[in-house]
Amino acid sequence: MQHFDVIIVGAGSMGMSAGYYLAKQGVNTLLIDAHDPPHTMGSHHGDTRIIRHAYGEGKQYVPLALRAQELWRQLENASGAALFAQTGVLTAGQSDCQFLQEVRESAERYSLPLEVLSPKEVSTRWSGIQLPDDFSACLEPASGVLFPEKCIKAYRDLAIASGAKLLTGTRVTGLLTEGDEVIVQTNSENYRAQKVLLSAGAWNPSLLASLGLSVPLVPTRKTVAWFGADESLYSSERFPAFIFDLDDSSFYGFPSFDRTGVKIGRHDGGQTIHPDQLDRTFGTFLSDEGDVRSFLETYMPQAAGPLRDGRVCMYTMTPDEHFVIDRHPDCPQIIIAAGFSGHGFKFASAVGEATSQLLLNETTVHDLSMFSLSRFSEQSQG
Repeated sequence: MQHFDVIIVGAGSMGMSAGYYLAKQGVNTLLIDAHDPPHTMGSHHGDTRIIRHAYGEGKQYVPLALRAQELWRQLENASGAALFAQTGVLTAGQSDCQFLQEVRESAERYSLPLEVLSPKEVSTRWSGIQLPDDFSACLEPASGVLFPEKCIKAYRDLAIASGAKLLTGTRVTGLLTEGDEVIVQTNSENYRAQKVLLSAGAWNPSLLASLGLSVPLVPTRKTVAWFGADESLYSSERFPAFIFDLDDSSFYGFPSFDRTGVKIGRHDGGQTIHPDQLDRTFGTFLSDEGDVRSFLETYMPQAAGPLRDGRVCMYTMTPDEHFVIDRHPDCPQIIIAAGFSGHGFKFASAVGEATSQLLLNETTVHDLSMFSLSRFSEQSQG
């Protein structure tokens, strides 16, 4: 049985990042993935992801977001690839919405550049947006868009160049502990490691169950779509990425890159699924296109052109929508990285750094307390 210092189960965004940070320190690292990353079978495909710093989901995320941005710049320099476009990010919603308030408070606490705009100011700057009079908006000019497949490929190439081994097309079927080591079982052969990072996305729940641990992680079918748009209004050279936090729904989207059209997705909703039984056909549900088209027709009508493309992916989320980054309570040699879908990709660089530190040491330079497993037992007791 081959032995490694660290085995990473799931070489997507978080796993591939961690693999790089380990390998460049000389750690004997094996990454295992059921597919060939970057790929379209998990949660990291779709061409674009928003990265923002003034964080509506909680001010606690800001230091991690800022570190992530710094590490993405380092990855660009190390790889020579263009991974980030500074389009700015516009967040909009009713003036009293909590998400917008948290964005403003995050910016104030950490002295982040942020412009607060009225509906009239928004439409004057971007005539392709129509906001109701009771809305407000915030523009974060230093934020923008990451290109996830390029990011993962950059980490993959650098990790392998640094000595990591990548095993693709290999499904992990279970984990066993034997003394201070972990045996990783696959559909071909087994491997032994001192430490394991479990970062398998929607497949984390079943692998955790093989270790006798139940974590409230729910995989959900999600879709994104691209629509023909007026390039003079919505080109990435002049239009920001955007988030709309509405009373009964939440949407996010991207300007048109290379004339591909405006990309739009709905953050809430979706159908609970098992990852091995996911219907990957866009259009199976009327809401696949209907929800996002209705949003565009209401707020960005010149972007509600013909459907150009639609894709299916997965979210895997916890009840509070915060991440899980922690040690297995009974197997401290196993680090769990889970529940990132919906707003996690932007942090992949910093999470990879943090989990590599946890695997090699007892601590990390990042404050990860809000991502602990113990919060679920505390919530159930409360």
